[in-house]
Amino acid sequence: MIRSLYDWTLSWAAHPRALWVLAFVSFVESSVFPIPPDILLIPMILAAPSRAWLIAGVCTIASVAGGMAGYAIGFFAFETIGEPILTALGKADSFEDFRTRYNDWGAWAVLIAGVTPFPYKVITILSGATQLSLPVFILSSIVARGLRFFIVAGLLWKFGLPIRDFIEKRLGLMFTLFFVVLIGAFVLLRYL
Repeated sequence: MIRSLYDWTLSWAAHPRALWVLAFVSFVESSVFPIPPDILLIPMILAAPSRAWLIAGVCTIASVAGGMAGYAIGFFAFETIGEPILTALGKADSFEDFRTRYNDWGAWAVLIAGVTPFPYKVITILSGATQLSLPVFILSSIVARGLRFFIVAGLLWKFGLPIRDFIEKRLGLMFTLFFVVLIGAFVLLRYL
């Protein structure tokens, strides 16, 4: 099923309304859709490098808007779905402790999930469920998603097709390693 969904999404890259489809995919990927917008973003930029910044901008704006929809899902559905489950499992009290810890570090969670292969939709919904500050969530999302999509656009604009394999296979790993080193440096500084 995922493969057919992937192929269907990819088939829209050459469509005359591809920018609108990219916006839609970017929006729904941030809260429910399993296929990342990169599968449209990459071929669209390769086909029209002069539009790289527009394509990355549309992808970023739609992704952040979709992230706010994911936040709303977590915010409004947690009381009706999540909280009764936690109460039945005897974990309602521990969720309050988790909420406090998450909100202390939530901006980092959004930033990391927004640029790494970790599913951004999980963090958007979790941010709403824990009631992370909405301005903090939005700002972190703009920075994270902007970094991710504009770096991809910049690499494709500058290097074209030869960089495609690197982006598809290794860019997520590079972002992940960067944040592991960054967080490790903060932890090291804190305890030195």
